[in-house]
Amino acid sequence: MGAGNAAATPFTYASRHHGVTTVTLVVLCQVFHGLTFGGIALFLPLIREDLQMSFAQGGMLSAAATLSYALGQIPSGFLSDRFGPKRLFFIGLLGWSTMSLSLGLIQSFPAAVLNQFIGGAFRALMFAPGLSLLTSWFPSERRATAISLYMVGGFSGTVVLSLAGPLLAQAMGWRSTFIAFAILGIAGALVYRAFAHEKSLRGSSPAAGVRDTLRFFRHRILWVCSALQFVRFSVVTAFNFWLPSLLVADRAFSLPAAGLVTAMSAVLTVSSNAAGGYVSDRLRNPPLVIGGSLAVLACTTTLLVVVDSIPALLLVIAVNAVFLQLYFGPLFFVPVEVLGQRTAGIAIGFSNLFANTGGLLTAYTLGVVKDKAGSFTWGFVGISALCVLGVALSFLLARMRTRALAAVRQSPPG
Repeated sequence: MGAGNAAATPFTYASRHHGVTTVTLVVLCQVFHGLTFGGIALFLPLIREDLQMSFAQGGMLSAAATLSYALGQIPSGFLSDRFGPKRLFFIGLLGWSTMSLSLGLIQSFPAAVLNQFIGGAFRALMFAPGLSLLTSWFPSERRATAISLYMVGGFSGTVVLSLAGPLLAQAMGWRSTFIAFAILGIAGALVYRAFAHEKSLRGSSPAAGVRDTLRFFRHRILWVCSALQFVRFSVVTAFNFWLPSLLVADRAFSLPAAGLVTAMSAVLTVSSNAAGGYVSDRLRNPPLVIGGSLAVLACTTTLLVVVDSIPALLLVIAVNAVFLQLYFGPLFFVPVEVLGQRTAGIAIGFSNLFANTGGLLTAYTLGVVKDKAGSFTWGFVGISALCVLGVALSFLLARMRTRALAAVRQSPPG
C-alpha cells in the first residue's frame, strides 16, 4: 500500500502542477488579448481622427470583428470537442495578435474593416476552446468559478490598458502602442504553446459527432440561455466599446481621464466576475445571479445617459461595472451543467454565437444613433429595455433548469 501511494503521489502532483500552469497561462494570455481587443475601443477617438471615420464607421470596425467572431463560434466549439482545445486557443491568440500588429500599420478605413473581420475569425478560436480548457481542470462543482476566471484575464488586461494606454499613446502615438501590445500577445501565445497542457479525459464519453450536435440543438434550455447571451453581450458591448467615446464626445472628458474611468470600471468588473461564479457555485442557483444582475443593469444603463453630475455619473458607472459580468460564469455554466461536459465546447460556442450577434448589432446601432441624434441617450435606453427582457427570461430559465436537473437525477444510470 505504501508503494502504491508513493507511485500515485508524483502523478497527482504532476497533474495538479499541469493544471495550475495551464490555468495561469490561459488567464495570462487573456491579459495580453485584452490589451489589443480593449485598445480598439479606448483608442477609437484617435483611430477615428486618424482614418477620418464617423461614429457609424467606428461601429462598423467593431461589427466586422464581431461578425466573423460570431460565425466562428459553433465551428470553434465543435473542433474543440473533437480535436482538443489547446491548439485552437494557440492559433486563435497568435492570429489575432498578428492581425492587431498589422492594424497599427493600416492607413485606410476599408483596410481596417477587413483587418478586423479576419482578426475576429482568429478570436473565435480562443473563446470556446479557452473555456473548455479551463473547466476541464476544475471539479464539476466549481466550474462556474472556472468560467469566470477566463474573463478575469481579459478585464485585467483592460485595467493595464486603461492606465498605461493613454500615456503611451500620448508619448508615441496609438499605432506604436498598439503594435507593442500585439507583440506581447504573440510572445504570450508562444509561451502558452510551449508550457500549457491539455487534460486527458480517459474513460469519458467520446466527443459528440455531427449527428449528435444536430440533436443537441433541440434542447430548449440552450435556446433560452442563448437569448440571455444576446442580451448580456449587447449590454457589455454598449458599455465597454462605447463608454470611452461617450465620455469624450458627450461628457467632454480627456482621453487620459476616460482611461482612468475605464480602468476603474474594469477593476470592479474583474472582482465581480470571479465573485459571481463563486456565489453561483455556493448557492447552486445560477438563474438568481443572472436575473438579479440584469435587473440592476436595466436601471444603471439608462442612468448612465441621464444623470448630469460627474460624481453621480461615476457612481453609476461603478455600479454598472460590478454587475456587467457578474453573471458571466453562471450563464455559460447552465448549458454545461444540464447537457454535460462532453458537449461543453459546442454549448459554449452556440451560446456565444448569439452573444456576439447582440454585440454586432449594438456596436453598429449605437454609432448610428450617435450620428443621427447627436448623443448616445436613446441607444442606452434601448439597452435597458433589453435588460428587462433578460430578467423575464431568467425566470423561465430557472423553471426549465429545475425540471431538466430533476429529469437527469431520475434517469437510470448508463
